[in-house]
Formats: sequence, C-alpha cells, structure tokens
Amino acid sequence: MDYNLILALIIGISVLLFLIIKLKLHAFVSLLIASIIVGIVAGMQPEEMMKTIQTGMANTLGFVATVVGLGAMFGAILEHSGGASIISKMMLKRFGVEKAPIAMVISGFIVAIPVFFEVAFILLVPMIYALQKQTGKSLLTFAIPLLAGLAVTHAFIPPTPGPIAVADIIGVDLGWVILIGAIVGLPTAIISGLFFGKYIGKKIFAKIPFELDNGNETKLSPNFSTVITIISVPIFLILLNTFISSEIIPVSSPKIVKFIQLIGHPFSALIIANILAWYILGIKQGFTKAQLLKITMKSMEPAGMIILVTGAGGVFKQFLVNTGVGEMLAQSLAGVGFPVLVFSFIIAALVRITQGSATVAMITSAGLVSPLLAQMNFGDFDLACIVISIAAGSSIFSHVNDSGFWLVNQYLGLSEKDTFKSWTMMTTILALVGFTSVSILSAIF
Repeated sequence: MDYNLILALIIGISVLLFLIIKLKLHAFVSLLIASIIVGIVAGMQPEEMMKTIQTGMANTLGFVATVVGLGAMFGAILEHSGGASIISKMMLKRFGVEKAPIAMVISGFIVAIPVFFEVAFILLVPMIYALQKQTGKSLLTFAIPLLAGLAVTHAFIPPTPGPIAVADIIGVDLGWVILIGAIVGLPTAIISGLFFGKYIGKKIFAKIPFELDNGNETKLSPNFSTVITIISVPIFLILLNTFISSEIIPVSSPKIVKFIQLIGHPFSALIIANILAWYILGIKQGFTKAQLLKITMKSMEPAGMIILVTGAGGVFKQFLVNTGVGEMLAQSLAGVGFPVLVFSFIIAALVRITQGSATVAMITSAGLVSPLLAQMNFGDFDLACIVISIAAGSSIFSHVNDSGFWLVNQYLGLSEKDTFKSWTMMTTILALVGFTSVSILSAIF
C-alpha cells in the first residue's frame, strides 16, 4: 500500500473542508485547490496537474452543463407560468383537506422535478399557510410532507442537478437513475413526510409567521393535465430510450431504435420539453417573447454556479484517477470486503454534515467513489443504486451550516430547537430510509 497516496487523499479532503467551512471560500475554488493539493502530495508534475484540471473539467461539463442549463430554463418557465401552484391546487382538490398531507407529498414530488428545491418551497408555501388557517392544525402537519416530497425528488430524481452530476461523474445511464430514484423515493417520501409529519405535527404546534403575496402566477394559468404532460415528456423519453437500449423493450426496426435514441437522449428530451414549455406555458399564457427570454436568461444564474461546482468535482475525480488514489482505495475496500454502496453513503453523509451543502456532498462523494468503480464490474443497475446511495447520504442531518435549515426556520416561524426536531430529523429519516430501501433493492436484484 502506498502511504503517500493515502496522505494525499487525507490532506486533500482536509484542505477542502477547511476552505469551505473555516474560510467560507466558494466550493468551486475550494475543489480546484484541494485537487491541486492531492496532485502535489502524490508527486504529480505541474504540467500534468494543469492538464488534469482541463481534462476533468471538460469531461464532466460536456454533459452536465447542457442538461443543467436546459433543466433550469424549463423549470423557470414552469415557475413563472404558475404551473407549480396549479399542481398543488389540483392535488388538494383531488384529495381534499383531510388528506392534504398526501397532496403535499405528491405536489412536492412532482414540482421539484423541474424546479429548484428552494424556489419550489417558496412557491408552495402559500398552500400550506392556507391549510393551516383552514384546519387550525400545526403548520408542520402540511409542511413536512411537502418538504419531504421536494427533498426526495431534488436529491434522487434527475433532471435535478445533484443526481445528474453524480450520474455523469460515475458514468451511468440517466434513465436507470430516474427509475431507481423513483422506486426508492416514493416509500422514502411517505415515511419521512407523511408518517413523521403526522407525528411531529402533534408534538410541535407552528402557526403562520407572516402573510405572503404570491405574485408569480399569470392571469392565464395552464391546466393541470397540460403541466403534468409537459413535465412527463422528458422523463418518458429518457426512460423509453433506456428500456430500448437495454433491450428491456425489444424493438426489431433499427430505424425506430435510432429515432428513439435521438429523441430519448437527455439533451434532445429536454430541448423538446423546453420548446413545449416555451410555447404552451409561455406564449399561450400571454407571455411575450422578450419576457420569456428574460425568464430563461435569469434561470442561468443559479445553474451557472452548479455547473462550475460540478466541473470542479470532475477535476477532483480526475486527480484521484490520475494519481492512482482511486485504484488504491478500491483495492483496500475489496481487501476488507467493505461494500461500495455503504462506503458511498458514509462518505456523502460525512461531507454533508461537515460542510452543509447537499450538492457539494454529492459531487465530492461521486469524485471519491468513481475511481473505485473503474476497478469493479458494475452494471447500470448497480451504478444507479450507488448514485441513490450517495444522494441519500448527502441529504442527512441538515443543520445550521445548510441554507435549507434557515429557509425552513424562517418560513415556518420555528425556533432553532424546533427546526432541529422537525426539519433536521426529517432529513435524517429521509436519508436512512432512502439508503435502506436502495440497499434492499440492490440485494434483491
């Protein structure tokens, strides 16, 4: 065993956490600095290190930048058209006030597919305020199910940025990640959202802290079926491509296979979704072309940061590959019989608890785990399970170093203690149930 490589890994991760936590340096710069430190300690030459940065960034962003950018534009149009609110209102209408927590879980689960977690929560907060007023029950009875639905989809199901980035770094077909993420995500959202929400709603009474002016909706609102159809289009096309390429659905005609591969690739599927959203949720709802251009350009601001951090995560991964750290770690784990699924969860959880950001935890963990997988013969199913294991670990124990903690704290008017008891506990249950579910799924199949 090369102890110099072990030292390179330990120092690299320590520097990364120090820069993010103590110096509050942006994750993009921190990941690049940590990568270079790994290279220096491992004995790489300067020219080789610079080439590794270029290779790692290019290999990662070729896919991620396109998908995250298209996803952000799609979500922004859905947000401004009032489509997110339409989903929650229809869910409430279908389930009724008595079963409102179920409606909130499903609303969160669907809305977070195209819309960023924070934005989706703020958009749907007026719904849980209205429910609290109408029923007199604790705000947590409705908020925790909503938050669980949002958090599960945000972490487990592409085209949200986290799982897209991890899938690309690990090298797994996105359709498999969507499939496994949905299978694992549903029971996870039910247990952490419905069951825990019902319990904590009886323990902690929270009322509306302030009124919101929900000014995002247009005068012309799209109908529920239209919004659901448009959201479903890219997911359906990506899954169809996966099933046909994997021969789960046999197709004899090569021309049909090629056509499905074209429109079912994440690039094409999201381009199609954007065109549909631009026209049906934009032009037909009364938006001008100039307004839509402004909306989509604005959506690139948060997407840009995610893209850069993901690229830096790809650089970190490339350093681990090129220095041989990944291979050494893989051999060590294989020697002691330590499962990669468990290792990926633990690493993601440790990074998440230490520095707060779920996205950074996912990307850092993927960079560490990816080189191990090159030494093992895993298929797409197993790789997708590892992606979800990382997603589960990166969701655990959200506390004071996570912006989500304070978002929930402020919008629900909770004390820090009650935020720990409700939101932090919910994210921990979500992570543990998600990991347990994907472990069972992996063991069975």
